[in-house]
Amino acid sequence: MDKLPVPEEGSQAPDFSALNQNGETVSLSDFKGKKVVLYFYPKDNTPGCTKEACSLRDNYSEIQKRGAVVLGVSRDGEKAHQNFIEKFSLPFDLLVDKDLTVHKAYGAYGEKNMYGKITEGAFRYTFVIDEAGIIQKVFKKVKTDSHGEEVLNYF
Repeated sequence: MDKLPVPEEGSQAPDFSALNQNGETVSLSDFKGKKVVLYFYPKDNTPGCTKEACSLRDNYSEIQKRGAVVLGVSRDGEKAHQNFIEKFSLPFDLLVDKDLTVHKAYGAYGEKNMYGKITEGAFRYTFVIDEAGIIQKVFKKVKTDSHGEEVLNYF
């Protein structure tokens, strides 16, 4: 699989619809007038993804005060998302993207080199989208244990 293009800062964020952990449809357009922190991560309940989610959780009230919502996206299903949310008290929705539609729209999936072995998987990317649906910031080098602070410092 070739590397998919990643939408650039200043461009229109690709709209999407996906199910959340409760089976409800969530669309980017639902958040017009709010900032959205859209983060892609590989898998629920894995060490790096847990650190990243908890860092966003720990900074969530401050992120909300700045007019933003957080949405996580992975290939995991509703049940896995529900368990992850319950286990770590995550206050934001996690979206199901089994068919990779949302990942691909944001260039957040492709070939990865893991210890010299080429695999396909999700990239740990975060997009900050403004009230008008324009991408303001793209984080491609995410530090999992301090990503919430990174996002907060951006605002």
